[in-house]
Amino acid sequence: MSSVAQKRGFGAALWDWMTTVDHKKIGILYLIGGGFFFVVGGIEAMIIRLQLLKPNNDLVSAGLFNDLITMHGTTMIFLAAMPILFGFMNYIMPLQIGARDVAFPFINSLGFWMFFFGGLFLNISWLVGQVPDAGWTSYASLSLASPGHGIDFYAIGLQIAGGGTLMAGINFLVTIINMRAPGMTYMRMPLFTWTTFVASAMILFAFPPLTVGLFFLTFDRMFGGNFFDHTMGGNTIIWEHIFWIFGHPEVYILILPAFGIFSEIFSIFSRKRLFGYPAMVFATVLIGFLGFMVWAHHMFTVGLGPTANAIFAVATMAIAVPTGVKIFNWLLTIWGGSISVTTPMLYALGFIPSFVMGGVTGVMQGAAPLDYQLHDSYFIVAHFHYVIVGGVVLAILAGVHLYWPKMFGTMLNETLGKITFVFFFIGFHCTFLIQHWLGFWGMPRRVWTYMDGQGWNTANLISSIGALLMAIGVIVLVVNIIMTIVKNVRVGNDPWGDGRTLEWAIPSPPPFYNFTQTPLVRGLDTVWIEKQEGNTTGLTFAEPVTDIHMPNGSIIPFFMTLGMFVAGFGAMYHQETAWGLPVLIFGLAVTFIAMAMRSLKDDLGFHVTKQEIQRDIDNARKGGQN
Repeated sequence: MSSVAQKRGFGAALWDWMTTVDHKKIGILYLIGGGFFFVVGGIEAMIIRLQLLKPNNDLVSAGLFNDLITMHGTTMIFLAAMPILFGFMNYIMPLQIGARDVAFPFINSLGFWMFFFGGLFLNISWLVGQVPDAGWTSYASLSLASPGHGIDFYAIGLQIAGGGTLMAGINFLVTIINMRAPGMTYMRMPLFTWTTFVASAMILFAFPPLTVGLFFLTFDRMFGGNFFDHTMGGNTIIWEHIFWIFGHPEVYILILPAFGIFSEIFSIFSRKRLFGYPAMVFATVLIGFLGFMVWAHHMFTVGLGPTANAIFAVATMAIAVPTGVKIFNWLLTIWGGSISVTTPMLYALGFIPSFVMGGVTGVMQGAAPLDYQLHDSYFIVAHFHYVIVGGVVLAILAGVHLYWPKMFGTMLNETLGKITFVFFFIGFHCTFLIQHWLGFWGMPRRVWTYMDGQGWNTANLISSIGALLMAIGVIVLVVNIIMTIVKNVRVGNDPWGDGRTLEWAIPSPPPFYNFTQTPLVRGLDTVWIEKQEGNTTGLTFAEPVTDIHMPNGSIIPFFMTLGMFVAGFGAMYHQETAWGLPVLIFGLAVTFIAMAMRSLKDDLGFHVTKQEIQRDIDNARKGGQN
């Protein structure tokens, strides 16, 4: 089992990727899957903006517009932003803590396939012409009244994908707690690992409420439950509480790993240790804690009363404090640093003002009386896009450029990277800055067209042009990726020259067992410490070369999830077709048989021998000398 890649046929390579439990390959699968859904969500966004390009437009119907806004929001949050961040968390976090893999490689694979099949299930709704149409929040009064199976696709697809997310969160938590290298104390962990840790803890508490809510919704629609039907003693508002108890922590589940990526970038490209590291750690934990105390600021208009509104308004403003701590620490990291203006650093520099603008409008909405005026206007659309795009998406694009050489051993073209940044960044501000004023001028959200003469024409035109610029930026990135793959110019362990953490001390891409020997961590930014002391490898080892135990790949996660996917269709159609119930039973049978096989099969993995590892070390040294 040498780590040197052998040439294989397409079938063998496909089987390898379908059965892999290697955290690095699963990370790449998350990036590919999330990237695909990012493009799908982006196309939906472009159609939305083309429809709103001019007044009284009839490019799409009102019903199709509802489908588009629902699927755009759902796709971008659940199937693009989260999985892409999971790709980075999967690939980088185990390397940063000196681990060979995540704690549960099998569950890691299962989590990916559940995300992928859940996303596929949701998007098949386009093919059958019954698409979710109640907004990405799927408020119960709308979703219960929605005809056809659109909302069923939403509920079942998100159940499957959400189960995978919950598994990943638990996996990351156990990995960080149990598998850190010797010397890697909590206060020596890189910030990206810390943000992965806190975001995973938030997943552990935020996703069960969503799961419960989706079960209730499924039972209401398919089996005659009455959880949300007020005419039968249910409560429609409970859905909003359940959804936002998940939904607001979800914003921080997305933004914290983004903060982690930017923390690494500021440190690497300023050639300085991150300023105020302990304060950054405590701010991260505090954001995780306060994130669960603000959900009802989405519900200031439902009539909770002044006491509840006041409590949630105070909590909403309080969460700005740890975020502000982070902003100032990043600025002080740059201050006096030897700055390299690379593509990742450009995104990081652009992120600070963009995210601050999103945060300030968030504090504005924390004031309940003002929120009452702005609620369901385009001001809200502008605000959350400044947070999600100005924070999360900029971090994703920065992370792609930063970690591409580590993942694939090649470097994305810097010139094209900067062109992507310029188009995307200018397009982003063009699209969403003007929407704040549209909100002040009275344009409501979720309207498929508007009349002439209301003063909204020019602003909507500017917004749509900005969306086109963002699309051009993404196309340039895709071209950059294709060119880089075709040229295949290899790079070394530390292509940026100033890597500070463990992942930059091993080959690019790393061998499947990550580290030839378990590293010894001697402080924060351990690789930087080693380099300063003249150790050019960046690593001190905690053990001699020994045999390494690794897990076997498995196709069982694929079939487990395939069974759920098939069962979802059976559940949806069981009342109206003869084949629904048999398909439901067949799908569940496939899942349970796969689970039984996993339980009964005695899979002990395999060992990489000391001789093979030594050979890999010798080959790496020869490559370095050449």
